[in-house]
Amino acid sequence: MNGAESLIRTLLASGVDTCIANPGTSEMHFVAALDKVEGMRCVLGLAETVVTGAADGYARMAGKPAATLLHCGPGYANGIANVHNARRAHTPMVNIVGDQAGYHRPYDAPLTADTEGLARASSHWVRSSVSSATVGADAAAAVQAANTAPGQIATLILPADTAWNEGGVLAAPLPVPERAGVAPDTVRSIAQVLRSREPATLVLYGQALSEAGLVAANRVAHATGAKLRTPTQVSRMARGRGRVPVDRIPYALEGALKMLAGTKHLILVGAKPPTAFFGYPGKPSLMAPEDSDSYVLARPEQDAIAALNALADELGAPKSVPIPEGEIKPQILKGKFEPVAFATTLAAVLPENCIVAEDGVTSGRALFAPTFNAAPMDWLQNTGGAIGHAFPCATGAALACPGRKVVCLQADGAGMYTLQSLWTQAREKLDVVNVVFANQIYKILYGELVSVGAEPGRASNELFDLARPELDWVKLAAGMGVEARRVDTLEDFADVFKSACARRGPFLIEFRI
Repeated sequence: MNGAESLIRTLLASGVDTCIANPGTSEMHFVAALDKVEGMRCVLGLAETVVTGAADGYARMAGKPAATLLHCGPGYANGIANVHNARRAHTPMVNIVGDQAGYHRPYDAPLTADTEGLARASSHWVRSSVSSATVGADAAAAVQAANTAPGQIATLILPADTAWNEGGVLAAPLPVPERAGVAPDTVRSIAQVLRSREPATLVLYGQALSEAGLVAANRVAHATGAKLRTPTQVSRMARGRGRVPVDRIPYALEGALKMLAGTKHLILVGAKPPTAFFGYPGKPSLMAPEDSDSYVLARPEQDAIAALNALADELGAPKSVPIPEGEIKPQILKGKFEPVAFATTLAAVLPENCIVAEDGVTSGRALFAPTFNAAPMDWLQNTGGAIGHAFPCATGAALACPGRKVVCLQADGAGMYTLQSLWTQAREKLDVVNVVFANQIYKILYGELVSVGAEPGRASNELFDLARPELDWVKLAAGMGVEARRVDTLEDFADVFKSACARRGPFLIEFRI
């Protein structure tokens, strides 16, 4: 077999059976090999940022990586925004990037680029295959790297001649290291801190936001009175009725400082210290009080669930403790869009066991607290700040979980980055209800302008305005093969949303704000 066939066979043997692709000429032998090797599901994305964003959503829900197929350095560069988001989410991802044949590189053809340099800037593991005989082994190493806790970006660059030359060798899967445990001394020292009963906050991320992780964290909170919080964006979180309601630290720096005020002990569980998204003149970078102390219970690559349970046991916490309920009752409200009212209404209509992919930017900031009592669900967010994430993330989640309804909450300006995702949803008949917050403006930028001490003016109004011409999401969706409706009240939204959830296949609701 040639190198391309050995690559696909090795990926399959290593558990990677989905490839999300936007191929070009240098990847044609990979494409041809797909016709010869059964078992690899191939999904076409019309833009590379859709490909990488869908691979992110897929892996967050499947618990294993998808492969992407990208065309040379510029193709990888087009996908970097959602590779960045995936990296922040600790998502396992295997990128296959075609490149110029080795003998052709010296001629500096138009698509020749420093593909390896681009990959190193955004990947944990990078390798360029040197011959068809090494491609299989390289692929096995890439999957092993991607699956290494807490989840990594692995990028394998495949020069065209290593794909088409004969001599490919199937490689066996490589073992994935177990998550490292947390030292008992660490658990005991943090237990001693919590026994002081001074105000403490546990910041949970990654594995700690699974249902098992939240239950363990709730035991600690029950025994000590410590508060539980998440970073502003979560990679995947078990939420809804019967799940521990943990609020996120606000995006706005002032709100975050207020939430964490008075904290004496900040305990990080798979999380980094809470940090402002940007630096602002005269304002702090870190959100915790200056006189607080920080401790690491578990690093992202460590076993956070075991660490939380060990901490709870050390504190003498019961094995089972009551799960608090959210304070806001889900109900369908009436009138125009308002963030809390929308979230309260959404909580009343979300289907059981759905997956929510959210990139709501300003319109989504109030979504957490009102949805604590919604139906049980998994919640995925844009973790890296590169906007346009929810459309492709929802697409990938639907590929991973075909039996579950996926709800996509996408801001309109951000959605224009990746609207091609709708085409893939239509092509694959994916069960996604897309909700677009159509406020016709880059509203978040007004807030950022004020936060840095500037004032809105003529130029900023021009740069933030999306209403000339207006974006017509009903027509945009129709052009991608997705049925759509426009609403402008909460009660109309609830009716259309429930109708969309009662059928299968993609649908889009444009909510005019």
